[in-house]
Amino acid sequence: MTTTQISGATVATQASVYFDGKCVSHSLTLADGSKKSVGVVLPAELTFGTAAPEVMECVAGGCEYLLAGETVWHSVGAGQSFSVPGDSKFQIRVAEAFHYICHYA
Repeated sequence: MTTTQISGATVATQASVYFDGKCVSHSLTLADGSKKSVGVVLPAELTFGTAAPEVMECVAGGCEYLLAGETVWHSVGAGQSFSVPGDSKFQIRVAEAFHYICHYA
């Protein structure tokens, strides 16, 4: 199931812009102190690094991803997600806008 709304969050109004505008996100802090980001990746092939473990939830569009140490690309679409270990990297290939929620552990 795709998350369509996050209630009770404080939103950082200044966007984080990465990779010359190919990824734009806003940080959220929930009442319990947990953090998320909501954003979009435009068509590109990019490499992201993680500090904490993450769950990337696809809200719309889709992507292919390759986790560090793997050789097989995986695909996700709306309503699906994938997990990324902390202190790691992953590659992402996007052919159409990939709308996501990043859930931090």
